[in-house]
Amino acid sequence: MIKPDMRPRRRLNASRKRALQAATVSVFLQQYGRKAQRGVEPNDRRYSRDVEKALKRLKPEEFDLLIREDE
Repeated sequence: MIKPDMRPRRRLNASRKRALQAATVSVFLQQYGRKAQRGVEPNDRRYSRDVEKALKRLKPEEFDLLIREDE
């Protein structure tokens, strides 16, 4: 018998993986697009540099699909 906390990890199927990526991109775009605070350092935005690098490597078509996933 496998204990509940010792269950093997399952891989995400394609639709769940796409949904997770879309959610990550959505959060990133909200953080990245936030206006800078007046009188404060203009680079005070907090967002994931790793996600930024990954998005820069994406093809424009894939990026568009991820953005439109929420609609």
